[in-house]
Amino acid sequence: MLKHDGSVPTPPRNRRRAGAPEFIEPMMARAVPALPEGPQWLYELKLDGYRALVLKDGARVEIRSRRGTNLTASYPTVATAAKKLNAQSVVLDGEVVAVDGSGRPSFQALQHRGAHPGHEIVFYAFDVLHLNGADLTGERLEDRVLRVPAIVKDSGLLASLPLPGTVAEIAAAVRQLGLEGIIAKRRDSRYISGERSDAWQKFRLDQQQEFVVGGYRPGNHGVDALIVGYYDDGALRYAAKVRAGFTPHLRREVVARLRELHIAKCPFSELPNTKRSRWGAGITAEDMKEIQWVKPQQLVQIRFVEWTADGHLRHASFLGLRDDKNPQDVRREEPAS
Repeated sequence: MLKHDGSVPTPPRNRRRAGAPEFIEPMMARAVPALPEGPQWLYELKLDGYRALVLKDGARVEIRSRRGTNLTASYPTVATAAKKLNAQSVVLDGEVVAVDGSGRPSFQALQHRGAHPGHEIVFYAFDVLHLNGADLTGERLEDRVLRVPAIVKDSGLLASLPLPGTVAEIAAAVRQLGLEGIIAKRRDSRYISGERSDAWQKFRLDQQQEFVVGGYRPGNHGVDALIVGYYDDGALRYAAKVRAGFTPHLRREVVARLRELHIAKCPFSELPNTKRSRWGAGITAEDMKEIQWVKPQQLVQIRFVEWTADGHLRHASFLGLRDDKNPQDVRREEPAS
């Protein structure tokens, strides 16, 4: 029996049986400026979707976000396919992705499925953590990965397999396809729940990450610009005003989400931060009069060119809303040297 959220006790007849799979907080990868090389590494595609676990126990299936949120109802086709997995009980780690007819993933299509009817929601499994009562997290990654294809075969779920070739060949192929990046994992790595480990390293071919929304400037069609930031020593730091990447539909959808979070006081620790402003650079005291502040609870995915010398984003563009991470955990992501 899978673990349930909420405070209502589970009736005795539905109690979890011994050895049944439970939610495991996912292991994370550390950002790096270049991929490590050597025979001790495996390389996988960094997929542009939602990290998730699929938990199956008999006929019961759940899909959980990396925070443990139950996503089963949101992805019914994935849940239906998971019932056909070749295991009585299993926990698969992977990514929920929206792909087009050629298999290219789109984060925006995952966010706004109604506006992208040509995309299919799929789950790519890249690791197995629990199988038929056995905890596999202490096994070598290479041995766990070898189990995945047989588990998902003919189910409708997909296996994200290690990429062949040298680092240069892999990077060139992924860049040519316009995909997000590459994950390098040590073949002998054990699965450490909740850890951001050097044994797993992520290399992005573009610049993007999650940010916390602290305010927005209203416009005629909803949101004109988002005011986003990240946490540093417990304080919310300003990163950018984001105006690009919106359609009229998205502007209305985002403002509807933010209305419930309105507050009177600016949540950023250092605003205003300039005496002069071109909209899209700093924020002046005059700019702040036009901004509606919100509780820093909503996350967004932002693509950008680079961080400027004063710690702001250059050419930032909105990709989508996120709900799969604790806002307090959002930091400025910088590749480790």
